[in-house]
Amino acid sequence: MAVSSLRIQQVDGDAMLRDWQHVHNTIIPSHVLSLDEVRERSGRHRLTVAYLGDVLVGCSTVRPPADGTSTATVISRVLPDHRRQGIGTRLYERELAEARALGADVIETVVLASNEDGLRFAHSQGFAETDRYLLPGDSVPYIDLRLV
Repeated sequence: MAVSSLRIQQVDGDAMLRDWQHVHNTIIPSHVLSLDEVRERSGRHRLTVAYLGDVLVGCSTVRPPADGTSTATVISRVLPDHRRQGIGTRLYERELAEARALGADVIETVVLASNEDGLRFAHSQGFAETDRYLLPGDSVPYIDLRLV
């Protein structure tokens, strides 16, 4: 199916929350989120899901600037079977524009260290690593990156 049929929508309702949850939990198996946790996140962040036709292919998160900063976090996730088709680029560019519209001058992202495709994508978009850390109980670090 052509990427031109890509549909990106802001999460609205439990079905889309579950789709966002599925993508997140597939890509970040070390930090599985419950539906209630996803619902809570949707109140603080802008969550979107991406479909190629009717097939779920990805999701994104925009954490808007907060506390007087101009820094936003943009996270785009594409399910492994749908990578390297331009979906991540379309999703990222849309969410980057959203972050800028929300007043962000500085853009950051975060990638699980075991997600080599995600790291490669972030670097190809101009992000550079700023930090690595482990969440309590985790064995795989997260990598914070900033757009340079």
